[in-house]
Amino acid sequence: MLAVSILNRLIMAAVTLFGVALIVFVLLRVVPGDPIAMMISPGATPADIAALRAHYGLDASLPVQFGIWLKSVLSGDFGTSISLKRDVLSLLGERLPATLELAFAALVLAVLLGGAVAIIGTLVRRTPLEPVIDSLNGLFLAVPDFVWALALVLVLGVLFPLFPLSGRIDPAIDAQFATPFYLIESLVALRFEMSADIAAHMVMPVLALGLPLAAIIARVLKATLSEAMVQDYILLAKLKGMSNLRLVLQEALRNAVGPTIALTGVQFTFLIGGTVIVERIFAYPGIGNMAIDAVINRDLPLIQGLVLVFGALFILINLAVDLLVAAFNPRLAHG
Repeated sequence: MLAVSILNRLIMAAVTLFGVALIVFVLLRVVPGDPIAMMISPGATPADIAALRAHYGLDASLPVQFGIWLKSVLSGDFGTSISLKRDVLSLLGERLPATLELAFAALVLAVLLGGAVAIIGTLVRRTPLEPVIDSLNGLFLAVPDFVWALALVLVLGVLFPLFPLSGRIDPAIDAQFATPFYLIESLVALRFEMSADIAAHMVMPVLALGLPLAAIIARVLKATLSEAMVQDYILLAKLKGMSNLRLVLQEALRNAVGPTIALTGVQFTFLIGGTVIVERIFAYPGIGNMAIDAVINRDLPLIQGLVLVFGALFILINLAVDLLVAAFNPRLAHG
């Protein structure tokens, strides 16, 4: 049953990606603006312009262009970036790991912080501390990630310059990496001084992305924990002398974690989308920052590749979340 479900989801994922690719391909070619006009020099002749259009496959009809591009994508060729003059797939391979490291670090922060706040909020139910925690959580929930980014730049980057303002690693460090996963590779190689510098560059972007998600996790998990705490099995365990902390961690949490995982997965996809603005603010070299440059430069092959990558990430994350929810809920796993 699980294998059939995964196969069905993968088929639907392929159909969804095809639809996304088609819509983006058409929209990019009907909106105003000519990417070739941004590349040509003032003295270019009509023959030069026509040759450049033919080189990037922009001289054919839309159905023919889409068919050629789709055939190339299926063979692993995403085209050549118009603005950077490089293979799109290699650009994505260089930039995507930076965004993934940033997003997963923000997710870990959000889960730990949001989970801790939810557990504390559940333990202080019906006390004067509960409205204080709920109010602070509501404040964190109301502030979007890019506002957190600007506030962190002002406080931790300007007023109290504790962390680097931009980049992924100090340019003065002579670093030769075998993979684009800088943080993971430096930790595996036991180069902790380099890991510390990479982590320092990640602190503010991770906080900006993770704090709003932590507030969402805290609110949902606290609500589900509060519902679980009034169930009969909790009351029975309490009559047996179990402490409130054990009741929350040992009994209520395992039944409340399923809905929280589902919501966290959905919000994690929005978090990856939020890296576009946050990476731009901190000049972080990920696919989010590159996406803005691609849009500004009307780089059609790069934009199409980025959209496919974002779409694939969203689909894979949702599939992983469904599997995790089923793992925590045996009724779904056998349904």
